[in-house]
Amino acid sequence: QVQLVESGGGLVQPGGPLRLSCVASGFAFSNFMMSWVRQAPGKGLEWVSYITAGGGTSYANAVKGRFTISRDNAKNTMYLQMNSLKVEDTAVYYCAVGSDRGQGTQVTVSS
Repeated sequence: QVQLVESGGGLVQPGGPLRLSCVASGFAFSNFMMSWVRQAPGKGLEWVSYITAGGGTSYANAVKGRFTISRDNAKNTMYLQMNSLKVEDTAVYYCAVGSDRGQGTQVTVSS
């Protein structure tokens, strides 16, 4: 079955960088569009970014210019490079394929 395992979250100061990883298994990773979504405390799920099977990307306006999504099909892994982090980026970040999501990784931006 589909398994998605995120890692790389943590506590970072405003303006700092962080890189998230998502290791996928149980499906043909290279054939699928992958997404990052997040959920801030007390709020609903928010789409962050996606990357198509062919490598095309799209970003939410809130992260455009600061976040970069990428994938390594040889490693069945997707990444999210987050730069210039803001307090409002604090959330649990999930990778997703279709209706499946991983367990999430906590990102906390605080001084």
